[in-house]
Amino acid sequence: MLRLKVGTIELRVPKSRDGQFQTALFERFQRSERAFVLALMKMYQDGVSTRKITDITEALCGTSFSASTISELCKALDVQVAAWKSRDLSAHTYPYLFVDALYENIRQAGVVASSGVLICSAVRDDGKRELLDVCVADTESEATYSDQFASLKSRGLSGIRLVTSDAHTGLKSAISRYFQGASWQRCQVHFMRDAAGKVAFKYRKQLTSDISSIFACTDRISALKRAGEVASGWKEISARIAVMIEEDIEQCLSVLAFPEEHRRYLRTNNGLERLNEEIRRRTRVIRIFPDEVSALRLIGALCIEQSEQWACGRTYLDMSLLDSPTEADAEVLSLPGEKRLAS
Repeated sequence: MLRLKVGTIELRVPKSRDGQFQTALFERFQRSERAFVLALMKMYQDGVSTRKITDITEALCGTSFSASTISELCKALDVQVAAWKSRDLSAHTYPYLFVDALYENIRQAGVVASSGVLICSAVRDDGKRELLDVCVADTESEATYSDQFASLKSRGLSGIRLVTSDAHTGLKSAISRYFQGASWQRCQVHFMRDAAGKVAFKYRKQLTSDISSIFACTDRISALKRAGEVASGWKEISARIAVMIEEDIEQCLSVLAFPEEHRRYLRTNNGLERLNEEIRRRTRVIRIFPDEVSALRLIGALCIEQSEQWACGRTYLDMSLLDSPTEADAEVLSLPGEKRLAS
């Protein structure tokens, strides 16, 4: 049966003795069907709900496809995502690693819960960006990050020299365990947000300006000197902020040990934050995923798409600068050591 816009056509297939009859007509429609299924999958990736896809296919084809049928067709993405998550990474080294998480509502055991989606991206030795992995976890913890990092290293991830992330305690512990010898850069934007949340609204503009003046310094010595001045100025306004700047600001300065041309791209997780916003835009129409598999299916497909765009796009960083001597070579802040990572 061929279902067309104008109606349904019944086709009679000639019988042959060996049963090997073929016709170019069937192959042509088979190619059209494959293209149609790919179009459905693309609509799903782009954030069109399965119910809206049903309405579109009915208007175009004169045939109604249920939301469950659309979901079944999109399960073909599972194979692609699984292959992408297990691909070999040993062809490159990855000097710069970025780690971040977002949260999605996922139904588990009949209960809707906010689950973490852990995403890792990196800059390769050829200067291109690449998304390395995405996984769905019940919670953002040292155990879940340890599992992800162990998986990445088993796939050939190597050459990590700087890891940029927020100051989640479990994440820091996992980084220090799996990427010993690398430096840890606390995301400067997250640091400023954390600090701003500790003062009254009327002081936030001043605090942001003061912290920004520290981050504007081009070497570690001048940055620490400026941090001391800022901390002294805040002691009368907020002793808690003064202590935070004195004790934690150094975690945000590891980037100063790397080429100046790279620093603006390494000091924050803004690249992943932009990806997270795009993912939220696509998942907003779903609101609640029926299970972890469906969440990984869509978000994984989006990550594959973005990673391919990065691979085909411009070179992100000139990595020949990485081994050029810098004034801060002696100031690299290494991860191993609980004192360095302590909050």
